[in-house]
Amino acid sequence: MKPRTLILRTAGTNCDKETAHAFELAGATTESVHINRLLADPALIDRYQILAVPGGFSYGDDIAAGKILANQILHHLRDAFRAFVEAGKPVLGVCNGFQVLVKTDLLPGPAAGRTGQTATLAHNDSGRFVDRWVHVAPVAASRCVWTRDLPPVLELPVAHGEGKFVPADDAVRAQLWRDGRVALAYANSDGSPAAGRDPANPNGSAEDIAGVCDETGLVFGLMPHPERYVSPYQHFAWTRQKPLATEGQGLRVFQNAVRHVEQAVGIGV
Repeated sequence: MKPRTLILRTAGTNCDKETAHAFELAGATTESVHINRLLADPALIDRYQILAVPGGFSYGDDIAAGKILANQILHHLRDAFRAFVEAGKPVLGVCNGFQVLVKTDLLPGPAAGRTGQTATLAHNDSGRFVDRWVHVAPVAASRCVWTRDLPPVLELPVAHGEGKFVPADDAVRAQLWRDGRVALAYANSDGSPAAGRDPANPNGSAEDIAGVCDETGLVFGLMPHPERYVSPYQHFAWTRQKPLATEGQGLRVFQNAVRHVEQAVGIGV
């Protein structure tokens, strides 16, 4: 019996296979579902215990990164997604998936008296697409179920042009920290804060925010790609690692979700 994971895809999605592989390594089963199937029958979502919106360039990132897919969810699937979370089921958005969830009202959720979209992911400060490895530090006070008991520092790849996390205002930013909704922060290799400096902070995100969750801790979005580091051999310097790890650091993120479902929701198949 394994938790069932819905991998949501559409035109331009290109990380769905890697995301499915990561969940399968973590102990889940997966099914890739096109957004049109879900739009035609929102009740399909009830068959699953985990939902993931992978990276890529949904709809070519026309208008803005993730905006079109976000509007489809916001205007046609809001109730289905909310019911999914209310049932205690975790949701993940990576890179473009993070952009999608932020441009709905799912992440980071209402804050400081604001409802609807309370943050965005803007163009990198460099004005360029950034493709490299970075270090991130889990925020100890976070309520996020996906980042529990992670190592103090993780090294993960990023690949994005619009990854700068920008809260709607200072009041929203402050409440995200107070509520434990900031889950990951860009850091130096020793775990010290990136302090907004490139290359440790690859995009200029406010207060080095690399990933956030909602008020429940179930909905999690991040710009780095944990699914691209689930095997030690995916690291660019794996031959220099002594001893070689048995798994990539990103796998722990997916294992946390599977563990949560097994303990708090109930497995599916």
